Amino acid sequence: MIRLSRLADYAVLLMSHMTRQPKEVHAAVVLADKTHLPMPTVSKILAKMARAGLLESVRGRDGGYRLAFSPRDITVEQIISAVDGPIALTICLESHGVSCKLEDVCPSQPNWRRINDALRHALSGVSLSEISNPVPLNFALPARTQVSASDFPD
Repeated sequence: MIRLSRLADYAVLLMSHMTRQPKEVHAAVVLADKTHLPMPTVSKILAKMARAGLLESVRGRDGGYRLAFSPRDITVEQIISAVDGPIALTICLESHGVSCKLEDVCPSQPNWRRINDALRHALSGVSLSEISNPVPLNFALPARTQVSASDFPD
């Protein structure tokens, strides 16, 4: 099963919450309260986002964090990578400088790279602004037309 880490999911939630007031400084304790996430988790994620340059840290009594860029200019891929490191579906695609022992005999490695690149490209194509806007509750696919045998003449 391919699944985002819990921290990456929470990071998208926190960053999405911050898009409501993108230029404001957000206190970690307020973000924790508003998102119902544990304070240590919020602090850890905010620190990672700041280290990645996606958030600016503001010191002082009214300090906290604010988005470093417009929500349109931050991608889901950047958020996930800031928390989890580079996106890699298989161990051989992780960029730790360690090569897989099977790399020389593995015919699927180049295809995994293609798949991984496609996933990274897809996540790079979704902005924080886009993922922060919920799909309307009344969103529905077009109704399927019922067809019966009598609709087709002999």
